[in-house]
Amino acid sequence: MAESSMKDISLRIRSIKSTKQITKAMELVASSKLSKAKERIEKSRLFHTIVYNAMDDIIANNEEMSSPYLFRKDIKKSCYIVIAGDRGLAGGYNSNVFRFSTEQIGNKNINILPIGKRAVEFYRRQNYEIVTDEYSIIENLNIGSCHEIGNLLTDCYLKEEIDELYVIYTKFLSTLTQQPEIIKLLPLDHSITENQDIGKNSNRENILFEPSSGVVFNSIVPSYISGMLWSAVSESLASEFGARSTAMESASKNAQEMIDDLSLKYNRARQGSITQEITEIIAGSGL
Repeated sequence: MAESSMKDISLRIRSIKSTKQITKAMELVASSKLSKAKERIEKSRLFHTIVYNAMDDIIANNEEMSSPYLFRKDIKKSCYIVIAGDRGLAGGYNSNVFRFSTEQIGNKNINILPIGKRAVEFYRRQNYEIVTDEYSIIENLNIGSCHEIGNLLTDCYLKEEIDELYVIYTKFLSTLTQQPEIIKLLPLDHSITENQDIGKNSNRENILFEPSSGVVFNSIVPSYISGMLWSAVSESLASEFGARSTAMESASKNAQEMIDDLSLKYNRARQGSITQEITEIIAGSGL
């Protein structure tokens, strides 16, 4: 009976050790990717700031400027870009994004442009109208992909197929902390000046735009949308890797605790088995 118990414990220890090897490997991979994602965040924030300041200058120095991107009276349909992960095993990363997006969407008439495999799967199950599922692998996205999305959605906006545009992503604060965020991208009447994450130019000077500020502004808007999206993708990727690294580290620790506990039980069962054998030998020898 003791031998059977020891065998079961030994098999469980072996199984948990195998699982621990996997979780530890996933932790190391996520940590490695996280360091690269942090570098990408810094670069995307720099680009983001430059484009933002250019647009902010135009709006500040041309109060009478008219543009289809600046105001829309009737909001009939909204579009949400929702960025989630390609895989699970990242703690509550994906579920937090979907819970937050559901709260923000409410009962609006919307369509969704999902980025990330989990986002595509989730919104298909929920039967939302999907603009395109072409960008289902977030790790494959580059700045060119973001420009494609920016051009696609600004065209939809100009054709009045959508009346406002939002992006929902996860802001990277630290390896342990990631926070779902929403940014209004279109129209730009108030959303650009309300964005507190981008540094503003405090020393503006009158700038002459050729052929006109409106033309320059309208040509910059798709790049602004693309830059905002690239920044959101970079933040979300770093958040996913941070969440996965933390989750796998916790899983590895839990696995080690289970191994220690089972090893203790195995040693006790082994000691009991040895004691029983000695007792049986002594009893058999008639001592």
